[in-house]
Amino acid sequence: MHYQNILFDLDGTLTDPRLGITRSIQFALSRLGIDEPDLTRLEHFIGPPLLQAFMQFYDFDEAKAWEAVGFYRERFKVTGLYENQVFDGVFGLLETLASQNRALYIATSKPWVFAHEIARHFDFAKHFKVIYGSELDGTRTDKVELIRHLLAEEGLDPGQTLMIGDRKHDLIGAQRNGLDVAAVGYGFGSHDELVAESPTYHFATLAELHAAFLKTK
Repeated sequence: MHYQNILFDLDGTLTDPRLGITRSIQFALSRLGIDEPDLTRLEHFIGPPLLQAFMQFYDFDEAKAWEAVGFYRERFKVTGLYENQVFDGVFGLLETLASQNRALYIATSKPWVFAHEIARHFDFAKHFKVIYGSELDGTRTDKVELIRHLLAEEGLDPGQTLMIGDRKHDLIGAQRNGLDVAAVGYGFGSHDELVAESPTYHFATLAELHAAFLKTK
């Protein structure tokens, strides 16, 4: 693994945000008169841009989807973002990468203001040079656009940069910007979803991902 620059997705790659996201989606739907008692039915919201997810999964028009996003954020910003946990092994992986003098970045479609607070609260912000996310108005929620922006802002060589993520959006966004990609199987993307994008690497577990970086560069 020769890459000097490593981009990490956040949800499903560094942390398990299942509870906070699904409860906040449940809250938003309830404010719109939709009762969904089964949180597992809302896990497909983890990963894709939220506005588009409401439009896709509930057939909302854009105005109603933005209303749902507003209700979601009402709960998420004060409660949901703390209903989260760092995956076992993440801190060890980040320490290994830091010891190898690699430059680490977060690239998430989540608004950067939330991503920064999560990284601060769970004490892994110190490992990352910069945390990139979307704007609250929806700018750069698309991973292709987000990664393009990150590469330009940081002046990174795509050939020396690897994207690590658990959903197809991460893989597509990176590949369209000329990056190699590592798909991880412990997050929220199915095996079929990830394999369909022909990732450069596929690691079923975080331990396998870490082991790959322990080999010579």
